Amino acid sequence: MKQLLNRLINHETISKVEARDALVNISNGAYNQSQIASFLTVYMMRSITVDELEGFRNALLELCLAVDFSDYNSIDLCGTGGDGKNTFNISTLSSFVAAGAGIKVTKHGNYGVSSVSGSSNVLEHLGVKFSNDKGFLEKCLNDAGICILHAPLFHPAMKNVAPIRRELGVKTFFNMLGPMVNPAFPKNQLVGVFNLELARIYGYLYQNTDKNFSILHALDGYDEISLTGDTKVISNQNEMMLSPSDFGVDRINQDAIFGGDTVEDAAKIFMKVMNGKGSEAQNNVVSANAGMAIATVNKLTPKAGFEIAKESLLSGKGLSSLNKLQALSQL
Repeated sequence: MKQLLNRLINHETISKVEARDALVNISNGAYNQSQIASFLTVYMMRSITVDELEGFRNALLELCLAVDFSDYNSIDLCGTGGDGKNTFNISTLSSFVAAGAGIKVTKHGNYGVSSVSGSSNVLEHLGVKFSNDKGFLEKCLNDAGICILHAPLFHPAMKNVAPIRRELGVKTFFNMLGPMVNPAFPKNQLVGVFNLELARIYGYLYQNTDKNFSILHALDGYDEISLTGDTKVISNQNEMMLSPSDFGVDRINQDAIFGGDTVEDAAKIFMKVMNGKGSEAQNNVVSANAGMAIATVNKLTPKAGFEIAKESLLSGKGLSSLNKLQALSQL
């Protein structure tokens, strides 16, 4: 590691194989905490290369506890986080709305590191059980249309990194990796990223897979469709710019999608929106992101996806998916 750190500190890049081996060695406990922290810090100070990110991704996919849901045409709705915007849990809400609309969702998530409430924080607060038992997860998929893949249960290799990430409390390259290392290997992916450079890297890496994908970056910095401005979309079909008007809605203010200061705040907002009592801005943002997931799977226009998502949210179908998942968690 010392040799690797010296090279990185001298602004050298490392190869795909070296990146993969570094992460395998971290998982095997070959490096101490100071070395791991230094390794993470380097990538906060310079851009990551395509080869480096691909090597890290390959290591985590090799080391993960995979679950085979290849019989399902599922999608993961997941953001990298790290945009510093502290929105409410838009992609998690969108996941239930998509599931309510009949889309199978294999949702990969974790506790928040650089945000107040990550996906796992709010779901745990709402009584959703985390498990890596395939039978339980399959029952969730069949009954509720969604299963929750809590990252630490599927990536035991990262136990040496988790406490360091928590202590650092800022985004690291693991934020970039999260959406890429879903242990269910879903055939479809809706992923939001925190900058355009990362959107390009993701696009390049996803184009070399058989995945059906849409990568999102709001030009004012959000890792999702925020409706506060335009959003860049890169997919395996094309590239486009989406405006709020493309969904038939008005632009909103940033404070309309603020996520609160605690997990409890986040959970209250979550349930308010889920119960169809969210503000128009909250409902529209959730429906836009869920709609893009629906459009990605079913090859629809964003506007058509949005309309289906809005109906799922306001009719209570998304809430029904959440209620079923909560009930299964009590068995």
